[in-house]
Amino acid sequence: MTETIRRVRPGDEIELTAMIHELAEFERAAEQCTVTESQLRTALFGDQPTVHGHLVEIDGEAAAGALWFYNFSTWDGVAGIYLEDLYVRPRFRRRGLARKLLATLARECVAHGYTRLSWAVLDWNVDAIALYESVGGKPQREWITYRVSGPELSALAES
Repeated sequence: MTETIRRVRPGDEIELTAMIHELAEFERAAEQCTVTESQLRTALFGDQPTVHGHLVEIDGEAAAGALWFYNFSTWDGVAGIYLEDLYVRPRFRRRGLARKLLATLARECVAHGYTRLSWAVLDWNVDAIALYESVGGKPQREWITYRVSGPELSALAES
């Protein structure tokens, strides 16, 4: 069995888009997921990429993926990585792939002097929470995440 973790490259948006839709189904929000391969290709490989990614292949088959972007800590004065999505396809779970992807992103942070690797997890995803706690992740319970989107985003922009 050959396992490879690598940065995404053009063409990977096909499998990554499928994984995003699989993740949305897992998170019980499939109807909210509208991303297309074209959108993801532009986000990953356009003139100004807005997201980056890693892919895990097992014997050449896309098994897991991570999509992330840079954030900035005003307190530390340096960048960090925000992990937007980490997904392991069901048949490849329990092989340590999620942990390996987290370690890959941690190495990315350390290599570039970034001080933080951050992410969010649904409160009912106990398997993911157990993994994140096992690698030293700490919940930021004092922070409440907010989002404005859809008609509310439009209304705010017009105000």
